[in-house]
Amino acid sequence: DVQLQASGGGLVQAGGSLRLSCAASGFPLDEYAIGWFRQAPGKEREGVSCLSSSDGRAYYTNAVKGRFTISSDNAENTVYLQMNSLKPEDTAVYYCTADRRTQLSGTYYYTCSGTNYWGKGTQVTVSS
Repeated sequence: DVQLQASGGGLVQAGGSLRLSCAASGFPLDEYAIGWFRQAPGKEREGVSCLSSSDGRAYYTNAVKGRFTISSDNAENTVYLQMNSLKPEDTAVYYCTADRRTQLSGTYYYTCSGTNYWGKGTQVTVSS
């Protein structure tokens, strides 16, 4: 069974750091795009970051560029989201997702669409 387990959330002051972990099991990490989404109270869910763990290519939403870093340890089947310089507007429940890569004309594409697998979220609260 595919399982995603996010952890590492907590309460931190503005300007602080947290590192979220997403432990994946039941599938090979390098065949999936691993993403982090977040949802704040009263707001729509948004994509934060996406990683193609096979080649390390990463995507970040503009709001977190330069502050967040996504990485993976394929041997441990774990993806991390290092969050620095946290702001109160980063407060949200953070979810990790896994979307199987697609193939077209011999090329693999990694897209974090959030349509395949979701883990339970972890709460991040940033106080001002």
